[in-house]
Amino acid sequence: MSAVRFAVTAQVRDRVVAAGVAAALVVTGLSVEPAGTAPGILGYALLAAGGLALAAGRRAPRLVLAATGLCALGYQAAGFDVPVVAFLFAVYAAMRAGHRLATVGASVVLLAALPLAALVSLHDGGEAYAQARGALEIAWLIAAGAAGEALRQAEQRADEAERTREETARRRADEERLHIARELHDSLTHQISVIKVQAEVAVHLARKRGEPVPEALQAILEAGREANRELRATLEALRDDDKAPPRGLDHIPELVDRARKSGLDATLTVDGPRHTVPAAVDRTAYRIVQESLTNIARHAGAATAEIRIACGPDALAIRVDDDGKGGPAAAPPGVGLLGMRERVTALGGSLRAGPRREGGFTVEAELPVERTP
Repeated sequence: MSAVRFAVTAQVRDRVVAAGVAAALVVTGLSVEPAGTAPGILGYALLAAGGLALAAGRRAPRLVLAATGLCALGYQAAGFDVPVVAFLFAVYAAMRAGHRLATVGASVVLLAALPLAALVSLHDGGEAYAQARGALEIAWLIAAGAAGEALRQAEQRADEAERTREETARRRADEERLHIARELHDSLTHQISVIKVQAEVAVHLARKRGEPVPEALQAILEAGREANRELRATLEALRDDDKAPPRGLDHIPELVDRARKSGLDATLTVDGPRHTVPAAVDRTAYRIVQESLTNIARHAGAATAEIRIACGPDALAIRVDDDGKGGPAAAPPGVGLLGMRERVTALGGSLRAGPRREGGFTVEAELPVERTP
């Protein structure tokens, strides 16, 4: 949303500058008496058009460069001895956009054509004055071009510095991820395996002696197996994070299908046209639905679940409802819900999770979608 807001602010700023330059040119034209026989209304129109063209300088800098140059030649030929201010702004914008060759070429053509335009209107007969004004115009063009080039290089250096910071942060995150994977493997894997093996031995001995297997022992065995599977999957994800295909919105139907196969009556509804969303938002949306369905299966004792995803131009809204035991005691307050909240907050979004008035539990998240226009 900040990128969209910046783009809107930049467009407004460009339009204000264009209107200001157009007004300044027209006022300057009104203060001078047009020479020659050309109709004054044409000169005023060219003065205004040259300034107003700057509103498109960010989107089409080379086109604006040509338009302001032609307007400058036109109002000079119409007898308006007004500085080529709009063209200077266009030179700055084109150099900032990186169009060096086009800017230099357009500037040379304009400087060569301005004396001819002045001769057409017969308002520039003094050779000394013409030389002085030509030198001043060259200085202005050089200054505008240098300012645009300096800002372009500064923006490039800032972008490069940002990329370097992102690469450094990514490398540190990868190192930390591998360190966590090693720690988990060296500590938890062994302990969970011991618990699972001991439970299996106890169950085997009980059955061998013909004794009933206690439910608590059976629960320990199942929990050990499940913990072992989840830990193994977590370690694989930590070690092969870059190799594993990312999971996102396109994979949510698979989650819903798996939930149905487990006996949950789950439905998925997607409203609004699908837009391209940032990878972080895509992954977070998947994780929210995944964690919500996992919590429903483990804690809620629900029969139905409804997943609704609303795709808006600026935000992605996700809502997961179930009809289970949605109360404070049944709400899953563990790492899963905390992880969801941290993911959403990191993206600048909001998360609400709690029991519904009509029964059941609701997880509701809104993720901002930042896109450049």
